[in-house]
Amino acid sequence: MEPYRVVYRPEVAADLKRIPGNVRKRIGRAIEGRLFTSPALYGERLAQSLLGLWRIRTGDYRIVYELDPVACLVTVWAIRHRKDVYPEMERRRR
Repeated sequence: MEPYRVVYRPEVAADLKRIPGNVRKRIGRAIEGRLFTSPALYGERLAQSLLGLWRIRTGDYRIVYELDPVACLVTVWAIRHRKDVYPEMERRRR
């Protein structure tokens, strides 16, 4: 199976600046170990207004992404704390 290519939307850089360094390392390992290999296996589909997006949990943080299995492409939309990731995603999808 071909590994997935992971790309980041520009807003994700600002998300990462808010996250403590030790948590950023855990998130990086989660992306490398899950999103590059089997994003559909490790992720959960989102519903309602975020239909078409997926998420994985890393502690109190959520990585929200879009999956294109045909192109083997994962687009990361947000990496935020669980308390504000979904309202932020509502804004970003507009």
